[in-house]
Amino acid sequence: MRLVFAGTPPVALPSLEALVQAGHDLVAVLTRPPAARGRSARLEPSAVALWAQANGVETLCPTRPDDPGLALRLRQLAPDCCPVVAYGGLIPAPLLALPALGWINLHFSLLPAYRGAAPVQRALLAGESQTGLTCFSLVPELDAGPIWASQTWPIGARQRAGQLLDQLALAGADLLVESLRSAAAGQTARPQPTAGVSWAPKLNPAETMVDWTASDQSLDRLIRAAWPNPAAWTELAGQRLKLLAAEPTAQTLPPGQLEVGRRQVLVGTGGAALRLLEVAPAGRPAMAAADWGRGLRSTGPIRLGPSAPASESADDR
Repeated sequence: MRLVFAGTPPVALPSLEALVQAGHDLVAVLTRPPAARGRSARLEPSAVALWAQANGVETLCPTRPDDPGLALRLRQLAPDCCPVVAYGGLIPAPLLALPALGWINLHFSLLPAYRGAAPVQRALLAGESQTGLTCFSLVPELDAGPIWASQTWPIGARQRAGQLLDQLALAGADLLVESLRSAAAGQTARPQPTAGVSWAPKLNPAETMVDWTASDQSLDRLIRAAWPNPAAWTELAGQRLKLLAAEPTAQTLPPGQLEVGRRQVLVGTGGAALRLLEVAPAGRPAMAAADWGRGLRSTGPIRLGPSAPASESADDR
């Protein structure tokens, strides 16, 4: 089939490569425009755009999906189908009817659960024990189209969002190839259930600010769900501290209070204390929490959170 593939981040690449390996004719990719990344805010092409450039594939990156130029170019390309993996924008209704077999989207949940931009993060935040994959046809309503194929997937007890998403991206590539094969063979997708709908809006930094009076279980889920982006965070001396990995313990401390030992850093919650494993101080790369803790100096207790008192660092001595 002639395909125009729509996707943006690295998790789209396994599906893109699987479709090419399956023998489809990839005539173009549709991806989001270059975005500012890192502290320099330098504009960088998406992972899918970089793949297309390296493989000599035409790249379409309109500022908005309703750009008239995009519709014109899609008509000229005349794809049979447009597979979609994490494109990052709503495809306008007039474009949905352009390919004969429509737009078939790989979504990282068992629809109709967790419709939206962050299904993996929301499933972890909710403490789910399993999630899944769904390939479905796009319709004007968000993530509501008929289903071609689905697959359940277990969530590991200590998995973080980025790890789980990478696993789902690899498994989903085969499911997407299978779904396109079914569509090309004239099979019919099954209607998506209307019962059991839940939503998965994108996590924003305001949601991932840690409230140390919450339970250790909920904070553990938050830290795992928010990794690697936008990352759970707190404050120390008015500076943001990202919390990238932690684990529950059997110890207790007052909420937000740090206990820095030779080999570990504990912080109190509304339940048991958490052991911090990896952190990223403001303006610095990720590091082991024990290494970060050894650089702290204080004449009294150290507490994390808004308006936490400053502590003197080793760099200040």
